Order: sequence, then C-alpha cells, then structure tokens
Amino acid sequence: MKKILQYLFDHHTLSRAEARAILTEIAQNKYNENEVTAFVSVFLMRNITVAELEGFQEALLQLAVPVDLGTHDIVDIVGTGGDGKNTFNISTLASFIVAGTGQKVAKHGNYGVSSTSGASNVLEELGYEFKANADDLKKDLERANICFIHAPLFHPALKAVAPLRKNLGLRTFFNILGPLVNPAKPLYSLIGVYNPEIARIYQYLLQKQKDRFMLVHALDGYDEISLTQDTKIYSERGEDIYSAEDLHFKNTEPESIFGGETKQEAAEIFLNILKGNGTYGQTAVVLANAAMALKNTGKYGSYEDCLQRSKASLESGNAFECLKQLTIQKN
Repeated sequence: MKKILQYLFDHHTLSRAEARAILTEIAQNKYNENEVTAFVSVFLMRNITVAELEGFQEALLQLAVPVDLGTHDIVDIVGTGGDGKNTFNISTLASFIVAGTGQKVAKHGNYGVSSTSGASNVLEELGYEFKANADDLKKDLERANICFIHAPLFHPALKAVAPLRKNLGLRTFFNILGPLVNPAKPLYSLIGVYNPEIARIYQYLLQKQKDRFMLVHALDGYDEISLTQDTKIYSERGEDIYSAEDLHFKNTEPESIFGGETKQEAAEIFLNILKGNGTYGQTAVVLANAAMALKNTGKYGSYEDCLQRSKASLESGNAFECLKQLTIQKN
C-alpha cells in the first residue's frame, strides 16, 4: 500500500485494472485501517476519474452477493449522499410512491454517514428487518412491490470499511459508488448527485453501460430534485435545467425539507409524509422525484402523466400500503 499511496500522492491516477485490484484487496482486509484511511483521503482531495470509478465499480459488483429477483424491470432511486444538507429520506419515500403505482422497486441503501438518517436507518426505525438473501427479497418484492437491499449484507467491501466511514463522518468515494452497484442490476435508476463534476463523470461512465439513465443535481448542491433551486438533469439524451415551475410546483425553502435531529424524528417525518400528511414542501419534493423516476423508465408517458400517477399513489394510500406490506415479517 505504501507504493500505491506514494504514487497517488505524486498526483498520478489509477488505471481501471489497478482500481479494481486495490478495492478487491481492501475488501479482503489486506490493509490496516490507517492505510485504508490514507487511501480514501486521496479522493477527498481530488475528484475520482472515470477509469477509477469503473474499476471500483467492477470490484464491488464482482465481490457482491448475487441478487436474482427474477426480473430487471425494476427501479432504484438513490443518491450519492454527502451533500451535507441533512434532508429527510426523499429518495426512499419516492421509492414507496413509485411502488404504489405498480412499478416494482429494488431500493439499494445503507446507514447514513454524513446525515442523521440514511435509508437503512429510517427503515430499521420503522420496523423493517434487513434480508440477507435473494429469496427473501423476492418475496418482499412480490408482496409489497418493493424490496430493500441493505448494502453491507451484499457488499463485503462496504462492510469492511463501514467503521472507517463512520469514524470519518465525511463523504468518500464509497458514496459515489453506492448508486452504481445495486446487485439486483435494475434497468432503471434515478441517481442524485451532489455536484456537477461528479455528475459529468457518472454521465461518461453510464453512457457506456446503459441505454437509459437519469442523473439529478439541484444547482444549490442537493443530491436530488429539491425544488429549493433549479435542477439539472443529465441523461443519455443530454442535459436540461428545470425550474420548480417546470416540474409543476412552487419553489420551497430549505427548512421545509430538513430531516430532523434524530433517527426517531426522521422516521416520524417519513411516516407522516407517506400517510399523506406532509407539508406542501415535503410532499412536492417527494412527488417530483417519484415522477421523474417513473418518466425515466419510458413506460408511463410524459412527466405530467407520471406526476399524476405519483399523486394517485400517495393520495390513495397505495404507497403507505407498500410500506405496511414490507414491514410485515412473513419471510
């Protein structure tokens, strides 16, 4: 590792093969915590390259526990996190709204590192028990139209570095990797990105890998459609900027999407919104993200059509029913 670190400290970058090999060795616990911390710190000081990102992605997917859900016609709504905004769990809520429309969802998530409550925290707080094998996940998907893939159970490398990430409390390249390594390999992903440089790197990579993809970045730094500022959306077709009005909503204040000070508070906010009792700002931001995730599939018409489907899912109680079905322990 010393040679690798010196090479990186001299402002060199890794090839795809080198990145894949190093992350594989990290997952196999070949290096001590200080060495891995130093390695991770390199990418806190500069952006990751496309070759490095692709190599790390390949390593995680090769090491991952396989997840065969019987279909890839599934959606994931996921963000890099690390935007420092401490919002409530927007992508997870949007996932339940999408599930309530009839579109199957395989949500990939983890505990929060730089926020109060990640997807895993809030679902655990709401009584969900993480599943460690594909058969149980498949049952969840059939019953609730959504399953939740807790990343450490399926990615040995993420489990190996979890204590280090928690101690650092900062976003690392593992934040950037998370949305790219869902082991269920969904056809459709709405990926939130915290800065435009990372969005561009994702765009280069995904253009090689997917026929359809969608990246969202709020221009004031959120890794999702926040409605607090205009949103830049990157896809295989190019880039566009959308105002809140373009998305059929009014601008919201940052305070309206704050996620609370504790995991318990985050779970209360989550449940309140999913029951249809959220504020205008809370509900608007969740619906906008859900509608864009549906539009990304190309199966449900225009954004306006997808927004109507999303509203119907929330207002009918279908989205909340998906949560209830998911948290019934029948497996």
